[in-house]
Amino acid sequence: MKSRATVPMSVIIADDEQLARDELRFLLDEISDVELIGSATNGLEALEMIRKLDPAVAFLDIQMPGLDGLGVVRRLREGGIDPPHIVFSTAFEEHAVEAFRLNAMDYILKPVDRSRLEETVERARRAVGERLIEPLAATRPTQFTKLVLRSGTRNLIVDPQELIYATIDDGVITLITANAEGQSNYRTLEELQALLDPDTFWRAHRSYLVNVNRIREVTPWFKSTYQLKMDDKKGSEVPVSRIQSRRLREMLNL
Repeated sequence: MKSRATVPMSVIIADDEQLARDELRFLLDEISDVELIGSATNGLEALEMIRKLDPAVAFLDIQMPGLDGLGVVRRLREGGIDPPHIVFSTAFEEHAVEAFRLNAMDYILKPVDRSRLEETVERARRAVGERLIEPLAATRPTQFTKLVLRSGTRNLIVDPQELIYATIDDGVITLITANAEGQSNYRTLEELQALLDPDTFWRAHRSYLVNVNRIREVTPWFKSTYQLKMDDKKGSEVPVSRIQSRRLREMLNL
């Protein structure tokens, strides 16, 4: 008997053929602790779904109109967004080399075999678990005491505790404090987060890093997720991903 995961693993599927989507949905529904949170009919829909729903795993057909599965991964990386774990599904073997060049977690052929899919899901569970494990404090790099915030032609020096939240869009990280807003020189939120106090800064969403001491309000959102209203002048609203929403409920006993 397979061991059950602590929380369901969020999954989306993208395929332009309805029969293929229905088949994969049926097989995933038969596997415990997998939660299908979205179904896309093309690559552009899949791209938007990944950005909004922040799934742990995305099953992508390689050949789709508008934007194929390979293109979805490339577009995410070009935008500075860390892709979810990717499983490519296709009726053709010749794309395997390119798929693994893009660091795909797995590559399955259609028609999808039930036992083969179960192996893929188990591999995904292990990969998701490893991604969620926090690094040991002893392995963290030495923390900087100041951050540089570029605002126009000015380079402002701010204390990390002044940071209310950071967000990334199209590969550009924006830092928001009580008195200033500007860009950071860091390339990814992971790089920035590694240099901040892990007890203070929390990755609420793939695109947002928040100071937990500057959260003003927690509001229920769609599909059992939440939004955070931050303590900046605009009262900015920050989405919380499905996985992190479960952590938030545990932290705040919601």
